[in-house]
Amino acid sequence: MNKKTYILRIVTLLLFIPLVGYTQTQQKKPMAVPYGNNAQKGHYFATGGIKLYYEVYGKGAPLLLIHGNGGSIRDWRYQIPYFSKYYKVIAVDSRSQGKSVDTSSVLHYEQMADDFAALLTQLKIDSAYVVGWSDGGINGLLLAIRHPEKVKKLAITGANLRPDSTAISPDGAAMIKEEISRLHALRQDAATKNTIKLLHMMEVEPNIPLTDLHKISCPVLVMGGDYDVIKPVHTLEIFQHISQAYLWIFPGSGHGTPHRFKTEFNQKVRHFFVQPYLKPAWFDWEP
Repeated sequence: MNKKTYILRIVTLLLFIPLVGYTQTQQKKPMAVPYGNNAQKGHYFATGGIKLYYEVYGKGAPLLLIHGNGGSIRDWRYQIPYFSKYYKVIAVDSRSQGKSVDTSSVLHYEQMADDFAALLTQLKIDSAYVVGWSDGGINGLLLAIRHPEKVKKLAITGANLRPDSTAISPDGAAMIKEEISRLHALRQDAATKNTIKLLHMMEVEPNIPLTDLHKISCPVLVMGGDYDVIKPVHTLEIFQHISQAYLWIFPGSGHGTPHRFKTEFNQKVRHFFVQPYLKPAWFDWEP
């Protein structure tokens, strides 16, 4: 594999999560339910100057699903059918993505985390289980930091605390800059401006101090792939700074763990939710 092919692969993993699921899944059955475009299950909630789009499936304890950058509810097409058998699944299009249109010129992860907290309050949900993928994992961490009462347990995969090369593959970070430059040279229609906004957020954010992770009081399952564009050592760093955390690194996986290993992912997250957190007797965690 030459360097150019390798770099293009990294960018695909980082930026286009729906494509990750496609390329890492050898066979994909037609989607029977139009997740992300389901008129029977879809709702809008006005918050922070926008209308946040979400869909609800199943009954039981609430479970919030948060997708990655440039994605939508449809990215959870392998999780919604499974988890809706046990939970009231709330799948949401994050601000500026999917059907949650936001025409403002800037976007911040903290803003989205506050959107999700407001949505849970609107739905009269005191606390929920939360699953976040990529940017959704970042938002999950911020939700647990900024609104700790809203998160019962949190499972994240492919999240990062910083936008620099200590967390993200250097080639991937460079390609984000190149893509932004390329888009700036195009006709600036609404869709292009929105994509630039999403990419720029990834370029300069998040900026979550390790000390903020010490504020997380709920159990957290920290996951990632051993070939993830988010460096495994950074995933380990996140795990090490949360007082009640488990770590699971998927072997032979890139950024698309919820698709590449959908059965294992679903079962492992479900097990984490139903079992009490157990800390080894010898383990003495210190922030």
